Amino acid sequence: MKNRTWIAAAIGTAAVMVAVSLWADASRTGHTDGGLKAGPAGAKGTSPSGAVTDCTGTRPPGSLPGFPGVPEGSSDDTPLYRTLAYIDLDAKRRYSAAFTGLSIDEPHRTLKVWRIPSAALDADLCGAAEKGVKIRLYDTDVNRKTLDALADRISEDMHRWDGTFQMREVGVQEEGFVGIGVDDPAKAEPILKEAYGERYLKVGHVEQAQDAG
Repeated sequence: MKNRTWIAAAIGTAAVMVAVSLWADASRTGHTDGGLKAGPAGAKGTSPSGAVTDCTGTRPPGSLPGFPGVPEGSSDDTPLYRTLAYIDLDAKRRYSAAFTGLSIDEPHRTLKVWRIPSAALDADLCGAAEKGVKIRLYDTDVNRKTLDALADRISEDMHRWDGTFQMREVGVQEEGFVGIGVDDPAKAEPILKEAYGERYLKVGHVEQAQDAG
């Protein structure tokens, strides 16, 4: 999936183990945020208002600790990754009632945060960001805990509709929905939305996973 690709290319082995925590909670119980295509509406903010707010950090470079295990002064010890570490390891837990998701746009030194609008969270992130790092805040109406619970529920039914369609992937997407990969979206979508509601689901086609080798 697009938001996974930066990990291996952009940070070293020590940082990988920590940065993967951005997605690891979506991978349990058969979840995955990889493999789904863009989906019916693409990867856009899911807010009813569509509101987006930008701010640029002014905090002195080096004032955030960064990911554990990343050597000081290394190519992975940058304002962008230190700010990413602050959000992933600290802020998203303290503001779990509002936090929805996080992704990184490395070429533009931008961290994208989807959240239920929260003046406290916004002020925290914008105040913590190191100089030159842009924080782009997208409005949603759902937090990550709610989406995780929905994804868990769907994952428990992975084989419920075998013989009608095949559910292949389930994963929470940072924009504020649960993506479901199936073999036949036209057949599966109305059934899944009848079972789980329409609001936070996007159904798309994925190919059957092939065994390596």
